[in-house]
Amino acid sequence: MPFIKTDFPGLLIFEPKVFEDSRGYFFESYNENICNEEGVDIHFVQDNQAQSSYGVIRGLHYQLAPFAQTKFIRVLSGAILDVVVDIRKGSPSFGKSYSIELSAQNKLQLLVPKGFAHGYSVLSATSEVFYKCDTFYNKASEGGLMYNDPALNINWQIPADKQIISEKDLLHPDFENCNNNFVYTP
Repeated sequence: MPFIKTDFPGLLIFEPKVFEDSRGYFFESYNENICNEEGVDIHFVQDNQAQSSYGVIRGLHYQLAPFAQTKFIRVLSGAILDVVVDIRKGSPSFGKSYSIELSAQNKLQLLVPKGFAHGYSVLSATSEVFYKCDTFYNKASEGGLMYNDPALNINWQIPADKQIISEKDLLHPDFENCNNNFVYTP
């Protein structure tokens, strides 16, 4: 099975089957039939790509319902620490964070369902991150959490003096005060 369940309901790691030989490698980064066979029935409508340098921390971002996004994230070059926080009220993992290293080398991908705040830090000199979304970007529904909220206790694996955070991301509220309309439904 290419999807590995985490302890967070709906949060899945995708481990593609990689075919390597003397020429290099080949793998399917997305196959709708495989997803459907695994119970992942998502119609993606938008692809995003971002390039960043070491120390950049992006996030933690989400869009409020009804514009919430499921994201399917992978790294094209370099390495990141991908971080999510479950903000679905009533979820068994509500208020908890999960992190995983995604890299061009390990080829792992993370399927982040609606109701999670998402962010990442760049662990390599540079990285290129690519992700699919099942809902179009909607500026009016943007939400976010403060990346360094003590209640979340996220280790971004970047020394404080090397962290690069946008002005916008420095203005997000902490977890307790975030604008959130997500409710967990099993």
